[in-house]
Amino acid sequence: MATGTNTHHQDSNPNTPAAAAAPPKQTVPAAKTVDTQSVLKRLQSELMALMMGGDSGISAFPEEDNIFCWKGTISGSKDTVFEGTDYKLSLSFPSEYPFKAPKDKWSSAYDVRTILLSIQSLLGEPNISSPLNTQAAALWSNQEEYRKMVEKLYKPVV
Repeated sequence: MATGTNTHHQDSNPNTPAAAAAPPKQTVPAAKTVDTQSVLKRLQSELMALMMGGDSGISAFPEEDNIFCWKGTISGSKDTVFEGTDYKLSLSFPSEYPFKAPKDKWSSAYDVRTILLSIQSLLGEPNISSPLNTQAAALWSNQEEYRKMVEKLYKPVV
């Protein structure tokens, strides 16, 4: 929903046709406000769970004052070719989160922590039988070559 300020000024005389024809102010229905509050509560709860979870190598926080846009980091797991690399990501939540699917195969049972941990796990054990990047999948069987490619593309974290 877009909001803004109307800067058009009408005659202050209530008997003018423009003032008489002006539509009444519309308010957001109470049900919509409750939905927004539920979404805010869910995102705040997920943020708290993520902060309190103590999971190594994952983090995400809202950008400035916008709980619907987060910045996250996933660190490559120890003893994987991704060890020492950090991956930055942006998370954008729709106003209907978690019920509006951002992608296919989405479930409202997923939370931010679970998603970040799943991505981190996939870095160490990718599904090479159904790769998005076929070159990377082909290299995966040769871990030394794969590590060289990762080091070439990503700077290690110091």
